[in-house]
Amino acid sequence: MTHTLSAKLNLLLLGAMVVIFALLGCLTVRLHRSHLEQNTLLSAERISDVIKQSTTDYMLRNDRKGLYRTIQTIASQPGMEKIRIFDQDGRIAYTTDTAELNGVVDKKAEACYACHQQSQPLTRLNRPDRFRIYRNSPGARVLGIITPIENQPACSSAECHAHPANQQILGVIDTNLSLAHADLQLAESSRRMIVYTACALLLIACVSWVFIREVVGKPIQALRRGTQRLTGGELGYQIGSRSQDEIGDLARSFNEMSRRLQAEQNQNLAWTHTLEARVEQKTSELKCAHAHVLHTEKMASLGKMAAVLAHEINNPLSGILTYSKLLRRWVERDWSTGGGDGINAQGARHQEIRDALDLITSESRRCGDLVKNLLTFARATPMNLEPANLNEVIDRSLRLVQHQLDLGGIQAQLKLDSNLPPVQCDASQIEQVLLALIMNAMDAMPHGGNLWLTSSFVDEAGQVQVVVRDDGSGIPPDILPHIFEPFLTTKETGQGVGLGLAISRSILERHRGTIAVQSEPGRGTAFTLTLPTLNSAGFGPAEADSQHKIITTARR
Repeated sequence: MTHTLSAKLNLLLLGAMVVIFALLGCLTVRLHRSHLEQNTLLSAERISDVIKQSTTDYMLRNDRKGLYRTIQTIASQPGMEKIRIFDQDGRIAYTTDTAELNGVVDKKAEACYACHQQSQPLTRLNRPDRFRIYRNSPGARVLGIITPIENQPACSSAECHAHPANQQILGVIDTNLSLAHADLQLAESSRRMIVYTACALLLIACVSWVFIREVVGKPIQALRRGTQRLTGGELGYQIGSRSQDEIGDLARSFNEMSRRLQAEQNQNLAWTHTLEARVEQKTSELKCAHAHVLHTEKMASLGKMAAVLAHEINNPLSGILTYSKLLRRWVERDWSTGGGDGINAQGARHQEIRDALDLITSESRRCGDLVKNLLTFARATPMNLEPANLNEVIDRSLRLVQHQLDLGGIQAQLKLDSNLPPVQCDASQIEQVLLALIMNAMDAMPHGGNLWLTSSFVDEAGQVQVVVRDDGSGIPPDILPHIFEPFLTTKETGQGVGLGLAISRSILERHRGTIAVQSEPGRGTAFTLTLPTLNSAGFGPAEADSQHKIITTARR
């Protein structure tokens, strides 16, 4: 009830009407009571005057029986309570209640208080002071009116009971009228007025409720439904309203807003479809361009690789060709001379031939190694992923090269985290990466030095880090950005083909890890390996079987 405007208006109007009608009813009842009392007082005054006029003649003739009969006749009329006549001393000379006859009334009593409230009795009473209302022994209200009996000239000169001429008041007539009938009429009038007021209030409330519902409630509910449907996405929804008041203006404004929103939505949808088409077109063009760029890069990489490979293979092939020609000349020369140079000459020539053959063998093996490493770099095999402790992998890798470290005068410094969590990896491949980095560090320190291997757990990222650091010669700044490119090496010719770091990065990428390098010339190099822990690796069984790794023994 308190969540709708029409209900609030009805409650407010009903409350206001209840208060107003209640006040109006109270005022009306009081006014009606006052009118009834005034009419009753007027009737009582007339009755008292009638009694006075009717008994005057009997008083002048001192006819007590006639006076009493007259008083009894008047007192027997409906609504009369009793009639009494007091003399100037307060004695009840005549009364319809025989029990009070000849009784003396206290002058301070209610009936006498109006005249005798001063030290001397009043000779004339104002009209309001002549009336009093009290309750009799049964509890009914009674109206009493006091009518003074003045000393008239006829009374003061009468032979029967003459009174001094200076005595103004001879007594009073106390007429008592019952107000029971007037109270019943007042109660009935009040009840009817309350019933009529309640009926009027109910009728006005019903009419007001219907009016508010039709004029306010329904239009507001229509606006509410319209806003809800508009909020739900039903743009263009229209509210039917024919009223010309503020609510009608609001409904027309809502309809105009809804039409504009629908028009804007249609325009946006049209632009969206157009934009989607343009995006699809541009995406297709970008894909084509990207494919072309990738193809170009692949071709450039293949061209660079082919050039480097041709250059690397060309050197041993040139040596092979040169020494094969020398061997041919030496053989032809030996055949032409017939071996006349002597035993010493033949021994020296045989030694030269053996050296040439050894060189041919070495260079041929080098060409084979180049081709084998290239094929290994391009070929992928499944990884054997298992939980592994990297500290154990580091220790095993270090033991494999410990003899070479001792020969090279290199001190290995280990700082391994004992609480290192396991990682999901192919331990042999991680060992290959560590061996490649250790061998590179050894090559960078030909005159000895220090090698630090550190492992730690990064809790925030859920990763394990391994740092391989040396204090060797370092990497030149111009080569450092390209250190992981294939066939890039800083070693002397014949000592490496430049595939070790490229293969190491591929292995770590397949393990969802990373490899980073920091180096300063003359101050050493540090490689940082990062691998996810067993809980954060995210390898599933099927994915683990489908992963591939690089297997190579090539060194940078």
